[in-house]
Amino acid sequence: MYAVIKTGGKQYRVQPGDVIVVEKLDGDAGADIKFDDVLMLGGDKGVTLGAPLVAGASVAASLVETRKGEKIKVFKKIRRQGYRRTNGHRQMESVLRITGISGKDESAKWDGKAETLTLAEKNARARGLAPRVEAEAPTAKAKPAARTEVAETETKAPKAEAKKAAAPKTAKADTAEKKSAAPKTEGKKAPAKKADKAGDDA
Repeated sequence: MYAVIKTGGKQYRVQPGDVIVVEKLDGDAGADIKFDDVLMLGGDKGVTLGAPLVAGASVAASLVETRKGEKIKVFKKIRRQGYRRTNGHRQMESVLRITGISGKDESAKWDGKAETLTLAEKNARARGLAPRVEAEAPTAKAKPAARTEVAETETKAPKAEAKKAAAPKTAKADTAEKKSAAPKTEGKKAPAKKADKAGDDA
C-alpha cells in the first residue's frame, strides 16, 4: 500500500517503512507526525484519487531528526564591472520514517522500530569512531585471552635465554677453528719457498 502526501509545497510517494527528507517540521526527535493532506491512495483494492484530497485518509510518521541539508553555493557576477559575490546556504530539513497509512477501506502499518540516530552518528558508526553498547559485553571475556598471552611469554622466555646461552659457545668454536686452520696454511707455504731456493742453487 502506498500514498501520495503533500508537505512543504512538495509531493511525496510513501510506503510504510520508507525514510523521506522533507522541509523542516516542528517537533523533537521521536515525535509522532500525522499528515492529512493525502492526494492519492493505492493498494490491493485499487487506486483512490482525491478531489483534491482523499477523505478520511492519513499517513503517520515518526520524526528521526532535524538537520541542515547539503551546502549550496550562490555566485553572482556582473561582467566588466569587477563584481563577484559568493555565498553559501544550507536549508533546514527533517527526516521522517513512515510508520503507517490508513484509509476508509484498508490500512497498512510498519512493524519495525524507528531509530532516532542522526546522520552524524551513523557516519561515525560506519567509520568505527562511535562507541556501541554491544561492544561492552565482550570486554569481560577478553581477560582469559590476556592470561594465555602471559603464559605464552613465559614459555618463550626460557627458549630465548637458551638461545642466548648457546650463542657464545658457537662463537668460541668458530674462533678455535680459525686458529687451528692458520698454522696449517703457514706450514704449506714454507716448503714451497725452500723448493724455490733449491731451483736457484741449481
